[in-house]
Amino acid sequence: MKIIKFFAFIAFLSAISIHAQTKEISLEDIWSGTFRTQGMQSLHSMKNGKQYSVLNFDRANRTSSIDIYNYKTLEKEKTLVNSADLSEIQYFIDYTFNNDESKVILTIEEVPVFRRSRLGIYYVLDTNNSDLIKISDNKIQEPTLSPDGTKVAYGYLNNLYVKDLTSGKVLQITTDGETNKVINGITDWVYEEEFSFVRAFDWNADSNKIAFIRFDETNVPEFSMDVYGSELYQTQQVFKYPKAGEANSLVSLHIHDLKNNSTSEVKVDKSYSDFYIPRIEWTNEANILSAQYMNRHQNELDLWMINASNMTSKLAIAEKDDAYIDVTFDLTFLEDHSFIWTSEKNGFNHIYHYDKSGELINQVTDGNWEVTNYYGYDANNKRIYYQSVENGSINRDVYSIGLNGKKKTRLSKTDGTNSASFSADFTYYINTHSSATSPPEYTLNSSKNGNVIKSIVDNDKVSKKLLDYKTSRKEFSTISVNGNDLNMWMIKPADFDANKEYPLFMYQYSGPGSQQVSNRWNGVNDYWYQHLAQQGYIVVCIDGRGTGLKGAAFKKVTQNELGKYEVEDQIEAAKQLGKRSYIDEDRIGIWGWSYGGFMSSNALFKGNDVFSMAIAVAPVTSWRFYDTIYTERYMTTPQENPSGYDENSPINHVDKLKGDFLLIHGTGDDNVHLQNTMRMVEALIQADKQFEWMIYPDKNHGIYGGNTRLHLYKKMTNFIHKTLGDKREMKEEEKQETSKIKG
Repeated sequence: MKIIKFFAFIAFLSAISIHAQTKEISLEDIWSGTFRTQGMQSLHSMKNGKQYSVLNFDRANRTSSIDIYNYKTLEKEKTLVNSADLSEIQYFIDYTFNNDESKVILTIEEVPVFRRSRLGIYYVLDTNNSDLIKISDNKIQEPTLSPDGTKVAYGYLNNLYVKDLTSGKVLQITTDGETNKVINGITDWVYEEEFSFVRAFDWNADSNKIAFIRFDETNVPEFSMDVYGSELYQTQQVFKYPKAGEANSLVSLHIHDLKNNSTSEVKVDKSYSDFYIPRIEWTNEANILSAQYMNRHQNELDLWMINASNMTSKLAIAEKDDAYIDVTFDLTFLEDHSFIWTSEKNGFNHIYHYDKSGELINQVTDGNWEVTNYYGYDANNKRIYYQSVENGSINRDVYSIGLNGKKKTRLSKTDGTNSASFSADFTYYINTHSSATSPPEYTLNSSKNGNVIKSIVDNDKVSKKLLDYKTSRKEFSTISVNGNDLNMWMIKPADFDANKEYPLFMYQYSGPGSQQVSNRWNGVNDYWYQHLAQQGYIVVCIDGRGTGLKGAAFKKVTQNELGKYEVEDQIEAAKQLGKRSYIDEDRIGIWGWSYGGFMSSNALFKGNDVFSMAIAVAPVTSWRFYDTIYTERYMTTPQENPSGYDENSPINHVDKLKGDFLLIHGTGDDNVHLQNTMRMVEALIQADKQFEWMIYPDKNHGIYGGNTRLHLYKKMTNFIHKTLGDKREMKEEEKQETSKIKG
């Protein structure tokens, strides 16, 4: 396999050398899907460990199927279900099995609520006899099959329901749900956005108990957004949104016993005054529920084990941090009831093994590098599988290691970004690899040694298509800034001439724990940067202090000062780059989206002697306007830390604006509210500062839909040409005039 790939790569390089790369990447190319890559949709490893299922869609007939493939041969062995054989539905868009795969939920239609939440119509299919049952005529949320496949639980109108699939009877577990007041079993807005989950209920192993979180958001302040639509009068969306320092939902944990149809509230053996419950999960023991409790500052995290038989609780782990603790999904219970846990308590995120009572057995991984994904535990071979950046912080590799922390093996063979999806018995895994020079490739690999067994999807068509276009190499390096070696990538024009001066356009995001400088294949923005390079710009991205995968100290240095050190790093980096002979220090711009828009605004204002222009898309302009969980994790509350909020918010530095500024926002942004931009606009007006701005009606934080993305990037590209490109031409004319005079 390696030899074949080597010669294929040589042939690819030869093709590049003889093929005329004449076409330029247009904005229309980028947003019409010209460079779209193929993947594997809704991959599920079957419980036998020998097969996997994939959702396939027949575009010609508009039908869906769940097809079963053999891991070893990659051949399709059967079709589990095809919508063409179901009279009730034409096609489905997703599927979810229960534990023993006797039932599968088919998603027929869904409409978004917020970032992760959906309302939809769902059916349950019996995989043994193909019986099909519609769960509800109403659009419901988070339908979840019981482990034994006999029941399905779901949320509807803020209450929790259970449907018996044999009798068809529906049991309403809660009755007090009410819009903008009480939610049962489904997270509120801020939990969904910041703790990354929607389903706040869980079945126990015996399928006879459901644990759920209740959210009382009565005292949470409301936020409203106008929805302009196409009718004569606009409507309003009103929802509970706790801004920094304001009241959160009051949360409580409950267990419903289906045998006696009773609900009990869980009371752990500790008094909490203002807290979160970011995770609940039943252990392998049917009566033991795990629940994670966290204080409002998010620097204390407690893992509780709750006995549902007598409603007693035991504290298993209590972690504390000077800054904050990240909540993960890595908690895994083993057959002997010990568990796996990840923590950065030693300064880097690593894997730990605890017994059932919470006593540490051993630290499994160790080193000055981060575990970035925990994949699972193979009980037969007593090995853990995970992803880490041990091979350099811009790369990702897949590893295995003994539960005792010995015999570590690097499974992935090629530098870049590798991720894995393992078979249920950990015999095989499907590796996804990409790099800055290689599009995503899906291969079947051996979990024992990582060797490639077969290629599944290679996206060579995209590589060949790019041969027609002028492209530039993404150059990775580091730059020494404020005492740190920061990761950087740079894209230069394909016809780069070191004797010329080029405008510099910088991109960053810079949010806590984030990473933009990584060795992976192009996203749509990368093609935009290639487009800009073709127009004569040098594009650079630098991950400054506060970003991730370099240890807790590097990441958490920004605590209580969001926007201080990150901005200092971007300004200093721009100064250094401006001194390079091939960069025009008078033409340096910066842009970013969301946190990146917050950063680019600050950089332009505070670095007004360095940056001549900035673009801010959907920016936070004051952390006082953003939500509790995210903001207070890094800043505590405005009442406790007013200077941290105000001294680093761009809205308070508009008087420093000297360059060109473009501000962009969607009116339907439920995340970073349009309020941020409106308050910034008013501050700029009162400071008598000229600027440009663009508002996209009813568009959310992603600003997409129809022609929107193309319009947005045309707007930004034209602004870049006007503010950096025109100045380039003026400067060249000035040089020519000077030469004539001297001549």
